[in-house]
Amino acid sequence: MGTAELSKAPGDGRVTRTAVRRGTEAPDRDIPAGGRVAAEDGGAARAQSSYRPLWVEETARRRRLPDPVRTAAVRAVLIIAVTLLQAMVAFLCTMAGSWLAFPMVISSVVSTVVATWGAVDVWVTRQVWNQRNGVVSTPSSTARALRRERRRLRRQEKAAVRTQERIRPQGGAGQLSHP
Repeated sequence: MGTAELSKAPGDGRVTRTAVRRGTEAPDRDIPAGGRVAAEDGGAARAQSSYRPLWVEETARRRRLPDPVRTAAVRAVLIIAVTLLQAMVAFLCTMAGSWLAFPMVISSVVSTVVATWGAVDVWVTRQVWNQRNGVVSTPSSTARALRRERRRLRRQEKAAVRTQERIRPQGGAGQLSHP
């Protein structure tokens, strides 16, 4: 559980080997967690079970964005990155007094408008997706109407089943009335 370090003795120049122990707070991934394996015969099975995995899967804290929203977000990020790059080039060209400064400033202004459109597109796409797929539960939501319709159908099915159970004979050997 340790490493061997080579060190020179101060006087005679000989190389000596010293063992250095590591703390238990940060073990290597390839070293068993429980220490050394005792026996050759039963040690292999225990060694396999005492290794810790490299990583542990964790559940996502938030759900993944829907595909159209994620596409719009990626598009917006790329447009904003290009806009910032153009603004930086425009600034540097202006500082250098280059002829390219004026066209870069104009294209930066146009890119700023397009980047704003990209950000608004993400917001609109998200709102549309929420309305169509039933995430928002406001009174004007189409999702609420769909849920209401599903509940109404379920209630009708349950009522039909109850009616069928009432119509069926309750048992008995052909009795028409109670004794």
